Amino acid sequence: MMYFDRFDICEAFSMLAHDWGLYDICPRLDRLGFRPSPILSYENLEENGREIYDYHNDLLERNVSPIRTAFK
Repeated sequence: MMYFDRFDICEAFSMLAHDWGLYDICPRLDRLGFRPSPILSYENLEENGREIYDYHNDLLERNVSPIRTAFK
């Protein structure tokens, strides 16, 4: 079950930006002071971060994600 954790959210969205080319997310992450680790990968995400990533990745795959339209 996902829960609110700013760090997990930032890591998951940073991974989504990289995997989906949604680089408009990056300035928002930067304003939050988030700096991703150079070794950030899906395997390094906490369980909550993986759930956040999986949920939004599934929405993007089905083309029903508000992320795609919010950042384009």
